[in-house]
Amino acid sequence: MLPHVTEPDAVAALTFGERTLSYPELSGAASLVAAALPREGRVAVWATPTLETCVAVTAALLAGVAVVPLNPRSGEAELRHVLDDSVPVLVLCAPDDALPAAVGALPRLDVDASPAPEAPPFSREVDPEATALVVYTSGTTGPPKGVLLSRRAVAATLDSLATTWEWTDEDVLVHALPLFHVHGLVLGVLGPLYLGAHLVHLGRFEVRALIRALEAGATMLFGVPTMYHRLASAVEDDPALVAALAGARLLVSGSAPLPLPDHERLTAATGRRVIERYGMTETLMNTSVRPDDSGGTGTVGPPLDGVDLRLVDDTGAELPPGSEEIGEVQVRGPNLFCGYLNRPDATNEAMDGDWFRTGDMAVRDTRGRVRLVGRASTDLIKSGGYKIGAGEVENALLTHPGVAEAAVTGEPDPDLGERVVAWVVVAGPVPPTLAELADLVGARLAPHKRPRRLRLVEALPRNDMGKVLKRELGR
Repeated sequence: MLPHVTEPDAVAALTFGERTLSYPELSGAASLVAAALPREGRVAVWATPTLETCVAVTAALLAGVAVVPLNPRSGEAELRHVLDDSVPVLVLCAPDDALPAAVGALPRLDVDASPAPEAPPFSREVDPEATALVVYTSGTTGPPKGVLLSRRAVAATLDSLATTWEWTDEDVLVHALPLFHVHGLVLGVLGPLYLGAHLVHLGRFEVRALIRALEAGATMLFGVPTMYHRLASAVEDDPALVAALAGARLLVSGSAPLPLPDHERLTAATGRRVIERYGMTETLMNTSVRPDDSGGTGTVGPPLDGVDLRLVDDTGAELPPGSEEIGEVQVRGPNLFCGYLNRPDATNEAMDGDWFRTGDMAVRDTRGRVRLVGRASTDLIKSGGYKIGAGEVENALLTHPGVAEAAVTGEPDPDLGERVVAWVVVAGPVPPTLAELADLVGARLAPHKRPRRLRLVEALPRNDMGKVLKRELGR
């Protein structure tokens, strides 16, 4: 069953601030909500980082009703698109939530997250292939698409991660991720509940709160690169943070590549390596660095158990591991989505037979570890007959002391086809010059990967998960 709600009375399930629910208390609260849900249709959840969101999603899973998580930071137009596309029959939310007009038009069910250990457990037989979640993509290449994730896919990913990370009911996970996407909701909430573990959610990312949670016994930390960048910037002057991170069993980063300088600073200060994993909304988790693999830094590791992965070139031919040639990542396995809601055309376009075309470009070493170099649409630059991955150039730029943040794109060039453009947020009073950065990249990588143009910006545009929105650069 998803999630697991039968642990003994003393076992904590969820902690948000001063509020904690044990497994029997969560079971009771979710069962009362589940009994009030319709047997058919979908339900929207106003996915704030609260106990109410977790109880609402747990209730829907108990009832076998598909959940459409709503991002509270979405604009009115995006919310209307999601609701018109998914047509939920009601919205679940906290009693004090003020909903925008697009959502407020739905019938509303206020979720009571009070402990209810005496409530009879709700039980209903549900097909493992039934849709558990309809999660909408970010919509960077058009209107967001509703990704249909089955209960089978969620369970397959969590089983694989439990094996790879040796994740058990003895673990305490701490994070501050939003709860409307795969990272925060599937991995960060359903993961610990599925395994009978304990989630401590910080509400929002704050270093002192993280230290307190780790000192209190948290064993695992999930974060995105922007969070780990803040930690890497703080460890040199914060011995309490160093000790707290050093005491964690597992530090996991995802949703975007973690720059190598941040890896190195954290490992040097704490002795702990940050583990990177790779997934998408459509595929859930595909790969992960193994905790005992000292050579995995800078990669997202080999495929998880049950996941088949291949790289293909422009002709569709499969590339062998160790070729060092850049290819598109394609995956298949029980972790895959069931398609896009109302979009059979988009579903067919995304598939190559039974392989999902991720659109991510990577190389693969002889041990099967995948090193992502970027998205085919925005991060693969074809210059002078070479394929250049933006990610490796960005990592090289970040080694310059005058570079705080960096993004790399391509722009048309009459001679080269495309030229490499470096977008840089400056660290310190003296900005780096194009010649300095070009020499740095040429020495560390190869001459053809040097930036040909430098653009200094005050900040890089990012989404809620910290990914740089490269299509907005230069607007």
